[in-house]
Amino acid sequence: MNKVMSRTAQQPRPRHRPPTRHDTRRPGGAPPRKPSIRGRRDMPEVAARKASTALTAPEAALPPVRPTDLFAERLLAVLSGQRPVHWMLRHTAGRAYDDLARLAEHGPLRTRGSSPVVHDIGYYVPSQGALEVFARIGAGDQLRALAFRLELGQDLRWRCTAVETGPRT
Repeated sequence: MNKVMSRTAQQPRPRHRPPTRHDTRRPGGAPPRKPSIRGRRDMPEVAARKASTALTAPEAALPPVRPTDLFAERLLAVLSGQRPVHWMLRHTAGRAYDDLARLAEHGPLRTRGSSPVVHDIGYYVPSQGALEVFARIGAGDQLRALAFRLELGQDLRWRCTAVETGPRT
């Protein structure tokens, strides 16, 4: 079998991206990256900068978001009509998805004018790996209640297992 080569040895091989720039007029360095969740103690030291380069104050690393806050925002987005119900499918377990779909049909947290926001969140720990959470949802001059239960699965992910809203007043 004869192997056919389409390129000769003199032709350069095509590259997957353009060649790098070798410009000496480039500024002192790239802007600093935002710190990761790991924190500043794990980050390597930054190279010294030129005196002409302006320094900015380092941003403090944000703490990780608690599951109670995360689920309150997600449920609020679904129940206010900002997101579809199936957006929560992988974050629910048991009958919670059916309850959420039933509640979302009526749009209990939909408002006219200002969009609803989470005012306050509290929780109770009934057992290891379970949280019962309440949230006060405000939109304009209305204040509504949202309650849900989170359980920690075998894969160490939190899932919503029950959802309820307070009566409309």
